[in-house]
Amino acid sequence: MMTNGTGKLVLVAGGAGFIGSHLCDALLSEGARVLCLDNFRTGRKTNLRHLEREPRFDVIEHDIIDPLPRSLTAGRARFDRIYNLACPASPPHYQADPEHTMLTNVTGTHHLLRLAEAKGARFLLASTSEVYGDPDVHPQRESYWGNVNPTGPRACYDEGKRAAEALTFDYERTGRAAVRVARIFNTYGPRMRADDGRVVSNVVCQALAGEDITIYGDGSQTRSFCYVDDLVDGLMRLMESPENGLGPVNLGNPHEMTIAELVKRVLALTGVTASVVSRPLPVDDPRRRRPDISVADQRLGWAPRVSLDQGLKPTIAWFAEEIAPPRETARPERARAGRVPSPAPANSSAS
Repeated sequence: MMTNGTGKLVLVAGGAGFIGSHLCDALLSEGARVLCLDNFRTGRKTNLRHLEREPRFDVIEHDIIDPLPRSLTAGRARFDRIYNLACPASPPHYQADPEHTMLTNVTGTHHLLRLAEAKGARFLLASTSEVYGDPDVHPQRESYWGNVNPTGPRACYDEGKRAAEALTFDYERTGRAAVRVARIFNTYGPRMRADDGRVVSNVVCQALAGEDITIYGDGSQTRSFCYVDDLVDGLMRLMESPENGLGPVNLGNPHEMTIAELVKRVLALTGVTASVVSRPLPVDDPRRRRPDISVADQRLGWAPRVSLDQGLKPTIAWFAEEIAPPRETARPERARAGRVPSPAPANSSAS
């Protein structure tokens, strides 16, 4: 892995996660050689199982808050690209260990930026629409500075990403690395975790299990949902753009809908009739969320192509398989009944 050949050598931190594993697939399909770096806190080895025999793919288990292993930093190996997707993105996961979340965003990003500088690699930070907080400007454009609670329960992620962006652009301003920053809006698709507490996974899993559907607040808050294949295409276009100094770039689907409307679409596609149960809105949950993607459209030629119904069908099929009861074995009396993980209190705005 650590010698250059015909394809680009690409490091994907967080490559075992939902978006990261799809990115690894796409990079490999383009002929790159990919090294995945992941601590497997929320990323899963099952997301990479289909790549076990791929000679252009390798995995290092490592936490980026710790100094990077010498296998990456030593020697004359020259990475071409470094993607930093290494951070839990769902509120139940990033709030479970807020200190680790903050360190992942700040210390981890610093370690990877130093590697990019040393190896001459182009660097992309996967930031988030959460940097806009509960926005007073709608739709959100990159020039908007946001409305974030810096001391609330979401600050470890929101402020961590804002700090990571500042650090990344400092490296650009001082000429230490060529950088790109993507602000990712709500993304969904296969390989999402059933227990991640985000609205799509919650609603789909509850519908498939025949349970009441939980929404937070009255369901009138809005989100914009981007299918993972579209998002990965945007990340790769941004990374490969020859234009430096782009600043942050929104990547998301500008089609806005209420959470209540999403529930109706999922129920229609699953053929399920279910009651809807309301719970209190989480602290600092944004009321509206929709990206202005003019920069991505004009500079990258990018816009989402997959409609919500087109993307929900494979997503529902994924979860149906993910939460299915185990198949009977030769000793069925020992088989365990399948169980859908109970959705954690969700903040539906996480990317």
